[in-house]
Amino acid sequence: MKRPTILVTLLTCISFPGFVAACPDFLNHSMRALGSTERIQFCEAYEGKALLIVNTASYCGYTPQFEGLEQLHQTYQSAGLAVVGFSSDDFWQEDNDEEDAADVCFEKYSVSFPVMATSAVKGKDANPIFRGLGEAAGYPRWNFNKYLVSPNGDVLAHFGSGVTPDSEEMTAAIEEALPSP
Repeated sequence: MKRPTILVTLLTCISFPGFVAACPDFLNHSMRALGSTERIQFCEAYEGKALLIVNTASYCGYTPQFEGLEQLHQTYQSAGLAVVGFSSDDFWQEDNDEEDAADVCFEKYSVSFPVMATSAVKGKDANPIFRGLGEAAGYPRWNFNKYLVSPNGDVLAHFGSGVTPDSEEMTAAIEEALPSP
């Protein structure tokens, strides 16, 4: 009698398109994209992909890293990497006007990867994704911290602001984290 129970369980899981068995709690959230009404549900949008999650700000000395992040996005997206930015004013360097912050990302730096609407990325007010990243690998101490997450949701690495997107250290970690073909 156990076979029908297992079969029913499997069919139930398969029949619900939103079911993602391996999605960790910290990624099982929907967030609004910067300068948009679009919401992104992370488990659905990034299932099976490695993630490079970055806290960003428009007026930081590290803001030019958007160029390197965009290059990583262009180079590795077809191999299974998703770069995702999170606008934050936790370090007082994000524009108070969301449209102006979006212009910095999408117009000035021609970013084509998603950037989430401004939210907290550290401490008790951190958005749920950064709360999970912070608990697993430490909260950001400044803008442009980068977190590498495996396709199954394990936080593999936390790179500080000074580690540039084109560094050998980051490139090697990304290539190691990419899903198997």
